[in-house]
Amino acid sequence: MTAEAPPPMQARQPEFTPAPGAAPLAAMVLAHARMETRLLMRNGEQVLLTLVIPLLLLAVGAASGDVLDLGSGRRIDVLTPGVLALAIISTSFTSLAIATGFERENGVLKRLGGTPLPRSGMLLGKVASLLAVTAVQVGVICVAGQLLGWDPRGGVLGALGVAALVAVGTWAFAALGLLMAGAFRAEATLAAANLLYVVLLVGGAVVVPLSSYPESIQGIVTVLPSGALAEGLRDALSGSGVGLAHVLVLVAWAVVGSALTVRTFRWE
Repeated sequence: MTAEAPPPMQARQPEFTPAPGAAPLAAMVLAHARMETRLLMRNGEQVLLTLVIPLLLLAVGAASGDVLDLGSGRRIDVLTPGVLALAIISTSFTSLAIATGFERENGVLKRLGGTPLPRSGMLLGKVASLLAVTAVQVGVICVAGQLLGWDPRGGVLGALGVAALVAVGTWAFAALGLLMAGAFRAEATLAAANLLYVVLLVGGAVVVPLSSYPESIQGIVTVLPSGALAEGLRDALSGSGVGLAHVLVLVAWAVVGSALTVRTFRWE
C-alpha cells in the first residue's frame, strides 16, 4: 500500500479589525500637550521670558533695599508671591500669545485644523502644557525665594489655595493670550503682548502690592486679572487665607475669555 500525501496546508489569513476614525479626544489632547511642552522648552527665548526674568526680578528686588516701595512687611515675603504671578503671566499670556500668533501666520495651525483635533482640543492641549511648565516655574521660584529668606505661611490650606489660584490664573491668562493670538496678526500680537506685559508689571499690582497704589485706582486694579492673582497669592502665602473675591475675578476672566476665544479663534 502506498501512503497518500497529506492535503496541502492552507495559509492562515491574518484577521484585521478595521477601526477607522480619530483617537479619543483625551488622547489627542494629551499628545498635543506633550508636543507643545517640548516645543516650549526648546525655545531659549521663551525660557528666558518665563523663568529667567522672574528670577532676576526676585533677586534684584530682594536686594534693592528701599528703592522700590513694597509696603509693610518683609520685602521678600511681599515680592515672592508677586514674582510667582509674573511667571504665570509670562508663560500663560505673553509667551503663549506670541508663539500662537506666529504659528497661525506660518500655517502651523492651518495644518492642525486639517487633523481630527478640534479647536477646543487644541486649546485644551495648550492649557495643559502651560500647567505643566507653570508647575516647574512655581517650584523653582519657591526654592529661590526660600534661599533668599522667604517665609511662606498658611499651611496645607494655604498650599491648596495657591494651587487653585495658579490653575485658575493660568486658565484666565491663557484664554486672553489665545484670544489675542487668534484675532491679530503675528506682529501686532508680538507688540501688544509685550506692551501689556509691561503695563501689568508696572500697574497691575504684580510686584508692588495693592496697598501701595492710590486709593482712587485700587478698585480698578483689584478687578484686573493680574491684581486678583498677585493679591490672592499674597493673602494665601501670608496666612490670611484665600479671598473668594480674587478667585471669582479670575474665574470671570477665564470664562469670558474662553467663550470669546472659542467663538472667534481663527486657524489662519
